Amino acid sequence: MELPQPLHSVEPRSTEQIAAAARAVQANVVTLRVALERRSAPGFDSARGRFCAGILAGRGFSDIIAQLLNFTVTSHHLPAWLIFSVIACGLLVPTLLEKGSEAQKQKFIPPTIRGEMVWAQGYSEPGAGSDLASLRTSAVLDGDDWMVNGQKIWTSTAHVADWIFCLVRTEPEAPKHQGISFLLFRMDTPGIEVRPLIDMTGNHNFNEVFFTDVRVPKDQIVGKRGQGWQVANAILGHERDSLGDPNATLSRLNALVDLMKTETVDGAPVIDNGVYRDRLMKIQARVMAMRFNDMRVLSSRLNPGQDATLARMITKLQGTELRHELEGLAVDIMGEVGLSYEDNPYTRGHGSWQQQYMFFLGLIIGGGTSQIQKNIISERGLGMPREPKVQIDK
Repeated sequence: MELPQPLHSVEPRSTEQIAAAARAVQANVVTLRVALERRSAPGFDSARGRFCAGILAGRGFSDIIAQLLNFTVTSHHLPAWLIFSVIACGLLVPTLLEKGSEAQKQKFIPPTIRGEMVWAQGYSEPGAGSDLASLRTSAVLDGDDWMVNGQKIWTSTAHVADWIFCLVRTEPEAPKHQGISFLLFRMDTPGIEVRPLIDMTGNHNFNEVFFTDVRVPKDQIVGKRGQGWQVANAILGHERDSLGDPNATLSRLNALVDLMKTETVDGAPVIDNGVYRDRLMKIQARVMAMRFNDMRVLSSRLNPGQDATLARMITKLQGTELRHELEGLAVDIMGEVGLSYEDNPYTRGHGSWQQQYMFFLGLIIGGGTSQIQKNIISERGLGMPREPKVQIDK
C-alpha cells in the first residue's frame, strides 16, 4: 500500500499551505483507516506510525498540522485501542526527547513513530489512582537488572502493547514523590500477566497487569533513579490535554444536532422543542468556549511569551464533563429508545450515544478525578491556599 508523503515539517503560513496541509492530513487518516480494515495488508504498521507522527506537535511536525490532524481524526471512527496507542505515542515520544538518554532516543523513538512499538501506560494501581505518588509497585536493583513486583490497573492497550512505560518505587524509605523511577520494558517479559477489565460499556478497553519478579535491564530507566515523578508529570500534562479534546466534542455536537432533527416528540422534531433546544444551545456555547480555549493553548505554543497555563489546566475537567452531558442529552431525547443497547434493533448510531455516555463518566474519574482537577486549578493555577491534609494516626 502506497502511503501519502510525510506531513510538512515547516509551519504553514499562507492559506494555500494550510489547505495543502489539510489535504495531507486527510490522506493520512484515510490511508490508516483503509489499512486498519485490511489489518493483514502491508502498510498497516506504517500507516499507524504515520498517524502517530502527526500528533507529535513541535517535534518535527508543526502545531498547526497536528491541530488539523486532530480535527480530521474525530470524523473517522477508529477503535479505542488504536486511539489509546496513538495517545501513548504522543505522550511518550516528546518525553523521551526531553528526558531520555541519547541511546534511549535512538532505540525507542524511530520504531515508535514507525508504528512498530505500541505502548501501554503503567501508572494507576488499586491503591494509587488520583494520589498516584502512593504507588507501591517496587523495583529492586539486582545485578544488571531491576526486579519488578506489583500490580497496575486501568492499563489501556496492555493486551495489544509491545512495551510499557511504568512507574515503580525504587526508594521505599524516601518521601513518596522522591522514591519513584520511570522504567521501560517489553510486555512479553517473563513474569507479566495481563487480565482484561470489561468496563460498564461492555468493552475491553482496560486491563489489570501483574508483575512477578520481572527483570528489566537497568539502563531502561528514563531520567535519574528516584526522579521519575518529574518524568511522570511531563506525561500527565499531555494526557490531560488529550482527554478533553474539543474537536471530538464538536464532531459529536454536530451529530447530536442531526439526531435532534430526526427524533420526534408528538410528531414534531425534537429540535423544535424549547426545553431540549435550550439544553442544546447551552452545550453548544460550552463547546465553542472550549474550542477557543484550545486555540489559546495552541497560540501560546506558537508564540513564545504567551502564558496559557490556566487554559491548559481546565481542559480535562471541562472537556470530560461536557462530553458526558452532551452524550446524556442524546440519550434523553431518544426517550425509551435511549435505554436500548448493543444489538437492540431500535438502537440509534449503533449504541454509540449510550456507550460514550458511560465511557465519559469513567473519564471524569480517570486521569485525575474532577475533584483533583479542581484542586490543581485552584492551588496551582489561581494561587489559592492548599487543601488541608488530614493527619491519620497510625
